[in-house]
Amino acid sequence: MTVTYSSKVANATFFGFHRLLVRWRGSIYKLLYREFLVFALLYSILSVVYRWVLTDPQKRLFEKLSIYCDRYAEQIPVTFVLGFYVTLVVNRWWNQFQNLPWPDRLMFLISSCVQGRDEQGRLLRRTLMRYVNLTSLLIFRSVSTAVCKRFPTIDHVVEAGFMTQEERKIFENLKSPHLKYWVPVVWFTNLASKARKEGRIKDSVDLQTILNEMNRFRSWCSTLFGYDWVGIPLVYTQVVTLAVYTFFSACIIGRQFLDPAQGYQGHDLDLYVPVFTLLQFFFYSGWLKVAEQLINPFGEDDDDFEPNWCIDRNLQVSLMAVDEMHMNIPHMTKDIYWNDPDVRPPYTRASADYCIPSFLGSTTDMGLSEMLQDEEIDIQDPWRRGSVLGRMRRLLSVQEPPNLRIRPSFKRHSSDIASFFPFPTEHRVHPGPEESMAGHHRPYFHPHQQHVPDTLSTLREVNSTPSSPETRARSLSHKSAPTVEVNEGKSSLGNHDNSVAQESSVLNASSELDQTPNTEAHLEELCGEEQSGADSSAEREPKKFCSRSLAEKMKKRQLSFHLSRQNSRSSMGSLPSPKTLLKRKAQITAPQSPARSSQPDMPQSTDAEEASNQEKEQKNS
Repeated sequence: MTVTYSSKVANATFFGFHRLLVRWRGSIYKLLYREFLVFALLYSILSVVYRWVLTDPQKRLFEKLSIYCDRYAEQIPVTFVLGFYVTLVVNRWWNQFQNLPWPDRLMFLISSCVQGRDEQGRLLRRTLMRYVNLTSLLIFRSVSTAVCKRFPTIDHVVEAGFMTQEERKIFENLKSPHLKYWVPVVWFTNLASKARKEGRIKDSVDLQTILNEMNRFRSWCSTLFGYDWVGIPLVYTQVVTLAVYTFFSACIIGRQFLDPAQGYQGHDLDLYVPVFTLLQFFFYSGWLKVAEQLINPFGEDDDDFEPNWCIDRNLQVSLMAVDEMHMNIPHMTKDIYWNDPDVRPPYTRASADYCIPSFLGSTTDMGLSEMLQDEEIDIQDPWRRGSVLGRMRRLLSVQEPPNLRIRPSFKRHSSDIASFFPFPTEHRVHPGPEESMAGHHRPYFHPHQQHVPDTLSTLREVNSTPSSPETRARSLSHKSAPTVEVNEGKSSLGNHDNSVAQESSVLNASSELDQTPNTEAHLEELCGEEQSGADSSAEREPKKFCSRSLAEKMKKRQLSFHLSRQNSRSSMGSLPSPKTLLKRKAQITAPQSPARSSQPDMPQSTDAEEASNQEKEQKNS
């Protein structure tokens, strides 16, 4: 029986193979212990004769012979010849395993394509599968000694139920000097054609598919027969065997420990036991034994294939598939994920470590702001774009200092497993009816991550350059006004988290956003007055709002905001310190003065103030 140890080496551990070294069945010790004992015994006898039996002149002659054998034994290419031979044998062994005949594909087709639940249909399907198993049995009888011992004659095949008496007479009456494993294949094809004429097989395409699979099955059987017929050339096997045994015959004499008093080179020590010579014999002879065991995997070695088990399994499974399971279909029911769009099979606590996040690509961790900041700098600063220093920095791939206060971090979405374990119900947030209809994704929260604020907010960006009320009203009335809006829904963590999320989105957008709370309302009023007071068609024509550079800048920001919507909650790790957020929050939420609220069209700060604020923040960072 094949020795299986896959479960013992499922995980790579420290000194993980030590449990396999002490096993006897299927081991190298069981294969090699006889040859190893013979080699050690011959070496010991020769060593005793050299030390205690030979005279001094005879010892000098033996020492010269030992040095000669040791010098020329290394010229035998044992490693090259043996390594190539074992590689060839292993490839041949694995190809034979891949060509073992399995009737599974045929039994699926016969069970589904050969119709009829009456006795005639049942008899037809079982007979077809019996012919398939009879074909593999005849091949195994010709290549495997274990199967041949089990079924030595056709009488044993008939007695086992693979062949009837009538089929045996037809089989024996066919006079052919060759192996007649192909006879059941002919019976199979003729019976399938007859079933097509009788209407048991509804379509000619189904018949063609069944015949193609039968030809594939026959090819597997013929391949096994070919491997048994044409083996590795005997010359190569003899060369390898002679090389190994000749080398170690020379080592029995050449690896003897000589008298250190004679001063021979390399014979300064007398250890009595040739440890490394014994190891070399163990490895090389074990290599040869591996090839000897694998060259015919249908023998009776410990690691040979089990064709008798294959015969039993194939017959039982195939007959059950075409008989008991024919059109025996269970009743269809709704699965447990019928109304759940977020399908997540549960994990046990033992397998909790195997719940890993989804991989979104190796470039997911790269922030888009870092990739676009250099282009924005080049657009805003022509001197830096055309200077020699700027070109050298781009040539040497030197990154500019970041201009943005917050860098969006694109991380892998967390595959939380909190919903798979019996945690309290408040750890899992279920969407409402409105959110379900709107297609919102149902979030999962880990109990240790509830303090993470949500980054969902609404962002509006308008032109930061000072302009007159008429210009701003006309720009709002035009559909192509460069207004960027990101609507991400409402946060479920309170007003404080909303303000922090809004602040982070505003800081991520630009330092030039209009922070006046009533600006939009005043602009809409101005826009309405402008439209009501206009009489000519020339005043209703849209006017261009921004320059080309500003339009390109707005497109890049719009792309950045669109991608930032896919950020997970883990991206909050890139936010600034809490103290800085509180200061900026206080500046945004501070009550507006009457003078300021009465003039919504005025800019919040001058260019000089904006430049000074940016310099202070760069120094602080």
